[in-house]
Order: sequence, then C-alpha cells, then structure tokens
Amino acid sequence: MNLESEKVRNVALVAHGGAGKTSLAEALIYNSGETNRMGRVEDGNTIMDYDEEERKRGTSINSSFYQYKWKKNLISLIDTPGDQNFFSDAKTCLPAADGAVVVIESASGVEVRTEQAVQFAGDNELPCVGFINKLDQERSDYRKAFQSAVDQLSPKPILLHLPIGEKSEFKGIVDLIANKAYIYKDGKATVSDIPADMADDAEAERAELIENIAEADDELLERYLEGGEISDSELIGALQTGTKNRQFMPVLLGSATQNIGVDLLSDFIINCMPTPLERKPFKAKDSSGNMIEVKVDGNTPLAGFVFKTIVDPYAGRLSVFKIVSGTLTKDGNLYNVNKGAKERYTQLLILQGKEQKTIDQAGPGTIVAFAKLKETFTGDSLCADNNKLEFERTKPINPVISFAVEATKQGDEDKIFSSLTRLQEEDSALVLSRNAETKEILVSGVGMIHIEATIEKVKRKFNVEMALKPPKVPYRETIKKKVRVQGRHKKQSGGHGQFGDCWIQMEPLPRGGGFEFVDAIVGGSVPKNYIPAIEKGIVETAVRGCLAGFPCVDFKVTLDDGSYHAVDSSEMAFKIAGALAFKKAAETAGPVLLEPVMKVSVIAPDEFTGDIMGDLNSRRGRVLGMDSEGKYQIINANVPMSEILMYASDLNSMTGARGTFTMELSHYDEVPGDIASKIVEKTKAEQEAK
Repeated sequence: MNLESEKVRNVALVAHGGAGKTSLAEALIYNSGETNRMGRVEDGNTIMDYDEEERKRGTSINSSFYQYKWKKNLISLIDTPGDQNFFSDAKTCLPAADGAVVVIESASGVEVRTEQAVQFAGDNELPCVGFINKLDQERSDYRKAFQSAVDQLSPKPILLHLPIGEKSEFKGIVDLIANKAYIYKDGKATVSDIPADMADDAEAERAELIENIAEADDELLERYLEGGEISDSELIGALQTGTKNRQFMPVLLGSATQNIGVDLLSDFIINCMPTPLERKPFKAKDSSGNMIEVKVDGNTPLAGFVFKTIVDPYAGRLSVFKIVSGTLTKDGNLYNVNKGAKERYTQLLILQGKEQKTIDQAGPGTIVAFAKLKETFTGDSLCADNNKLEFERTKPINPVISFAVEATKQGDEDKIFSSLTRLQEEDSALVLSRNAETKEILVSGVGMIHIEATIEKVKRKFNVEMALKPPKVPYRETIKKKVRVQGRHKKQSGGHGQFGDCWIQMEPLPRGGGFEFVDAIVGGSVPKNYIPAIEKGIVETAVRGCLAGFPCVDFKVTLDDGSYHAVDSSEMAFKIAGALAFKKAAETAGPVLLEPVMKVSVIAPDEFTGDIMGDLNSRRGRVLGMDSEGKYQIINANVPMSEILMYASDLNSMTGARGTFTMELSHYDEVPGDIASKIVEKTKAEQEAK
C-alpha cells in the first residue's frame, strides 16, 4: 500500500444521516477488488459500520477508515457519521482529508447535516464533489435534489451526469464530459452512444456544463463566448482546476446499492480531486510560537497530528495520524508537542474497517495509525525532535445536553468516572465533569441519543450500569438587608466549660461579590487568636445556607464586638458562636434564592426566529438581540438554567433539526418568589426523605 504522494487521495464521505455514505463506501471498496461482496446497512454486515452499537442502530456512530487501490492509485476513505448526535466526529476528521464526497439523497435532497458538512469542508478549504444517490428508489427526483444543492450549497454545483431511466427503471448514466452512455448490469458498465431519446437533452445540458466549467479559466471562457471550440483535454483540464480550486462542485449521479455510477465516481476522485501535495497548507505554531503555514512535503522532518482515537478491544488505543511532512518507517520515536513527551511506536498500521494491517513505510499526506501510545490523544501533534510544530486543533461540536449519572449497582460508583473517561478518549464531543456544589458526575453530549449510546457502550465494554437523571440546578442563596446580631455559645459540663461570644454586622454585597470578612474589634473584646475561628464558623455554615441548604454568597460580615472567658473560651467555642451568628443573621436579613442564568446563542434559519424568540420568552428568558450570519440568524438571550436543561430536543422539533445553540454561565439572579417557594419546599422534602 506504499505509494508516492502523487498517487494518494484522502477522501471523506460526508452527508446527512441516511443519505447512503456507508453503502457508497461498500460499493467503492467492492469495485476495487478488496472484498468479494457488498454489505448492507440493513443487514448489519458492512465493512465500515462494524461497531456493535452501529449495527444495532443501523447508523454510523464513529468515523471509519479504509485504504484501497484504484487504477494504481491509493484511495483512503473516511466514512463519517451523518446523525446529529455523532456529527462532531465528521467535523474533527475532515481536516485529515484532502477532499470530500458530498452524498445527497435523491428523494430528500440537501438536508441540514449535509449543509453543515459542506460548511466544515469549506472551513478546511477542501474541494467537494457531489454524488446524488439512490436514484433507483421510488421517490427519487434527481432534478429536485440537484436544485436543492444549487440553492443551499457553495461552491456552485454543476451537473456532470444525466440518469438513464428513472426509479426502478434506473439503469445507467450519461456522462456529459465523455459524451457517452454507461449501461449497468450487476455493477458492470457497458459503454455506448447516448440513447436517441436523450440526445437533445444531453446536448443542451452539455452546453451549459461547458460554460460552467469554462468559467474556471478566463481564456477558455472568452473563447467559448466568442463561439470558439474547446477540446476535450482543455475541458477536462478546466474541470480539474475548477474542482481543486473550489470554483465549483461537480455533481455525479448513481445508486450505491445497485453499484451504478460508483466506478465513475472512483475515476473522478483519481482524475479531479487533489493529491495531498496539492492540498491547501495546514496551520501550525512553530517552536517560537509563531503561526505558520505547513505544506505537505516529503523533504522536511516528520510532522503531523492525531485526528481520531479508537479504543480497540484487542489492539488497545489506536491513534489515527495524518502525516503532513516527512516519512514514517515501521517503528521509531515521536515527540508529542502538546504534552512535551516522547512516544515510541513499534508498528505502523493502516486501517481497513475493523482490521489493521502493518506496513513498512508511509510518506507525506498518508493516513496511518499507531497502537498503544501512552500520552497521545485526539488533537495532539506528533513530530520529529527537530521539527516541533503544533497543528491547529479542530474543536468538536459543543455539547448541548447534560445528565447526572449514578451507579445502579452498589460498588460500581468508582467505576463510572473511569469508564466514561476511557470513552472520552475516542469521543471528543463527550464532556465529563464533577459538580462540586451538587456532588454529581455530569456527562454532556451533542444529543439525547449521543448520551444513551454512551451509556450503552459503557455497559457493554466495561460491564458498568448507570442511570441517567436531570442534573441538579446549583442554586445559591443570599441576603437583601443589613442586620446586626449576636452569636453566643455557652455550655457548662463539669470542669472547663465552653464560652464564645461575638457580635456581627451582616450586609449584602453586589451580585458576584462573594464573601468578605472584616475584623473591626477594638479594645481586645475578642482576642486576636479567636477571630479566625469565628470566620471559619461563618464560612462553613454559609455553605449550607439558611433557606434550603444551598451555599450563601455575596455578603459581608463585620465582626465589631464580643466577649470571652479566660478559662472557658476556645477556638471551637468561638467557631460555634460564629456559626450561630451567621444563622441568626441570615434568617433576619431577607434571605432569597439565586439561580444560574445562562447566556444562550441560538443559530437558525431566518424563518424560525419568531418561534424561537417566543419559546425563549416562555422559559423566562430575556432576548438580548440578534445578529446575522449569512442566511442564519443568531438570537442571543439570557435564560435560567432550570428552564433550558432539555432545550436541545425542543429546538430540534421547532426547527426541523436546523437550529443549533451554545450556552455558558452568565450570572446568578434572584428567583421569583412563587417559584422560589416551590424549590425550597421540594428541596426540604428531599432532605427529610434522606
């Protein structure tokens, strides 16, 4: 499998879930002779969807990889997930590709995840080719599907094919570049002249195609507009140039499951998609911290990045690596720039579905894998000691939903965090945290199904069962009035007694002010060595609040008087006195409940803005303003956390899965009285039940 970089094509298959990416990968690999059968997603026997969870759900959950030869070239496929819950993997794997095949379902056309995938490809400056799939199905309509691409995708889609037959009668392709017909039987094409009944339509479409392609070359366009002839070689040259420079997106037709048009797609990938050497440069920081552009090059020392981690039950952790510069041999040493650690690898691997094959050497632009690297994870840069480059990380899609997890079996509590941490190694969109205030383990993901699949995977891989529940809202308490109270602790129990006495003023601070303690004792009414004990008593008691057991914040305590006993006073007695003073003060200073308020940014097409704003208002939200981003609107609002915990599924329903959002903590604000009363009542009932 070792070929020069000029013979390599790294291609990602991207699309909305259900468009047929995995079936297309099966056909591409089958045609290469690597396999003797085409698997079916419905039967759970495809090469690329090999994970048990993928077969169970009938959808790709992880990106999978396969390298195969086509006409003496090496094609490295990356089959990415299209389901919203696992779509972050498509985003983080795209930088390793040099081009993208955008699969469009012929009945439904361009759907939201397809649109997003093309945007991600644009962010990485990757050329795209479209493949309108499933033309053999009853609801197929290639014209409608192509028009949806024209309306929604960029760069401009141009049609290279026409179908021969429709739906169940679909049997072949008219290639408008070659001006030939390809009639298929059992996946094999017979080349012939264009059918007579399609000649006029093909001629008109070809004329439009030539004009579109000529736009990639000013000289060619001028000659075309003046009525001059354009040779086939000039046309193909302009097609190659325009595709690689993202001046347009060629669109091909076919059916993956019937293996129609798939061979033409393979030819197009070889003829018109860029080699690694033609790819746009990568961005990286050099050893001085300067941002530079790094081209794929075999004449400089090794440098590259890990873009995917796979936890394999037999091989251990596999690090999937894009070689940007230099050459790798079958074993050697690497330097992890991010961790400042040296790594040793003893095998150089390529991935073919769930299988790994050892190779002796790999050059620039190639995708390879290492097993059992100790310090390296997704996003890390691996380089030679004399070429320390830190490549830009691709940020995963932000999590939008969180759940608290707890063990369902006694004794599994300690296993939960470690098991989820292992899964986090291969799923960068999974976020794991502990909430110190609520004492919960929180798992956050891109959607409900993402979380459920994670929990099922933990059960299957690590035999740990856990239950999901909505996370507790980390409420807080504060006060609204200034008061002055006495905290007095006196106890006589034979021998030395206990005595501590203090007077404090307690007053509110501005929101976010935290806690402030002021020693205003004069005349030694409280000895200096007891004052820290008073403060400690206040701080420890404030953690439990006075309304419903939530931490009390944003208040100032001034210690201004007190008394002591020469024999019976102690640090413990004054600590208890401080605690008593806080309780008395908090109860009389107008205690109120505070709730976390999130800053929410919702991104959605313009037609949904009215519904979204109305929904945010119904959640006690306050819309702060709107911004535009192309055809999308960004709605910024402040919304109480308690009202938006399950917002992801509601936004999906509202926008047909075309809306996304991010949120972060903005501030704490007072809970309205009627809602606060219910929260306090519920919390006290839960505490009593324990």
